[in-house]
Amino acid sequence: MTAPQLWNGVRAALYLRVSTARQAEHDVSIPDQKRQGEAYCAARGYQVIETFVEAGASATSDRRPEFQRMIEAGTSKPAPFDVVVVHSFSRFFRDHFELEFYVRKLAKNGVKLVSITQEMGDDPMHVMMRQIMALFDEYQSKENAKHVLRAMNENARQGFWNGALPPIGYRIVAAEQRGSKTKKKLEIDPLHADTVRLIYRLFLEGDGNSGPMGVKTITCHLNERRIFTRDGGRWGLAQIHAILTRTTYVGEHRFNTRSHKDREKKPESEIVTMAVPPLIDRVTFDAVQARLKSRNPKLVPARITSGPTLLTGICFCAKCGGAMTLRTGKGSAGGMYRYYTCSTKARQGKTGCEGRSIPMDRLDHLVANHLEQRLLQPERLETILATVLDRRQERTERRRQHIAELNKRITETDQRLNRLYDAIESGVTDLGDPALRERIAGLKAIRDQAKADADRAQVALNSAGNQAISPATVRTFAQRARERLRMDNGGYRRDHLRALAQRIEVADKEVRIMGSKSELLRTLVAASSVEPAALGVRGSVLKWRTRQDSNL
Repeated sequence: MTAPQLWNGVRAALYLRVSTARQAEHDVSIPDQKRQGEAYCAARGYQVIETFVEAGASATSDRRPEFQRMIEAGTSKPAPFDVVVVHSFSRFFRDHFELEFYVRKLAKNGVKLVSITQEMGDDPMHVMMRQIMALFDEYQSKENAKHVLRAMNENARQGFWNGALPPIGYRIVAAEQRGSKTKKKLEIDPLHADTVRLIYRLFLEGDGNSGPMGVKTITCHLNERRIFTRDGGRWGLAQIHAILTRTTYVGEHRFNTRSHKDREKKPESEIVTMAVPPLIDRVTFDAVQARLKSRNPKLVPARITSGPTLLTGICFCAKCGGAMTLRTGKGSAGGMYRYYTCSTKARQGKTGCEGRSIPMDRLDHLVANHLEQRLLQPERLETILATVLDRRQERTERRRQHIAELNKRITETDQRLNRLYDAIESGVTDLGDPALRERIAGLKAIRDQAKADADRAQVALNSAGNQAISPATVRTFAQRARERLRMDNGGYRRDHLRALAQRIEVADKEVRIMGSKSELLRTLVAASSVEPAALGVRGSVLKWRTRQDSNL
């Protein structure tokens, strides 16, 4: 064994890295890199000044805390070390361009990068060899990433979870054993699933004391009532919006949506849909998406969602599908008149579309009068809402089952706690045992969370029961809606009308009025719970037009 040389004045820094957190946890590679690095420095008389350890970070980017700390130290003046020692250049960087960039950045400050296993000189030939090796490292890294991603995509197609924190409302469970690997799946987490259902209900129906809520109002509602996130934190707007738009909750989890390196969105052809247990039914999810879209300022201009014109934004030409927009002109007597006309025809003339124009007052009257005389009749409303009410009853039954499951969990947790207390009283276990205290605290947390979820579910169930749709409720709603559709000056209330109809199509000989059964039911419930003024604009889901001749 060669005796270590005396220090020759060269100060060294060791940079050690492993690719995954699992390797770091099991001390794979790091101790060996450290041992070899220290032996290398001792043999050459280098003094190890500092050691930078990167546990579980990829070398394909520079988003590594210890790496950046090492670069910052190496480029400061004066530098605290003269050389950076790595096991191989791939430990430093697997991108040949980035490798050369940082090598030159350190070299400008007099700091040299050396490899234990790939010793190189400073002449052009050795520089070229280092660059070639870096190209091979980069290629190998990309090939490995491609194969890993292919395996993860297939894993997702088979319905198995690839890791990471699951969406709130789900938890990871072991599904099957394949050799030494445990395949995992998602199941509904009863402790937090009801919070997700509550968010959807608040968005579409409100809390029984107000109409449907927006994202910001829901956020405040949850935080004010101390309904916390999974980790006990406060809700934010982005979290609520993500829950309302995530297809995972209807049983379709989307995997591989963004690139790992730059987080850019991937094309639909590369995205894998993974089947998971649904938390929200498809009708409710689609209604939420339609309402979000109708309120999105990027898709619907503010003047359409808040402007004074009655049918702007929901009126379309039956021939070309283009929007019917407001136009003004002067009459023969010099007066001004206003009318809806096909925007395609207005821009391109008859070659674009032969769609017609119709006076604004006439079309407003036709639509509002039809809603008053045909839709807002108790018998007609009961016929339209029959199937929706059946689904509502099914949801109520599922909610009762969920409450029963939560109560069962509360009982089981209390029984476990009582057994632990009995063991403590009989002297079998010691209350001072940290593991025992942790176990008791964990069981209490599970019980308390289950109680809170059960209470919220019961309140929602009671609220739904109080909002039962009876013939008397339908008659009252129809009467109030007809009264409030018209204003004192003879005009119409825009928001009230849009709560009943979401799309108007104008043809040569007919006007087609379309709307959503589920939106109509939510409007009825909201009007039955609060003042009818709570009726609001709804999304464009075209379902309640049950017969072709029903709205002509």
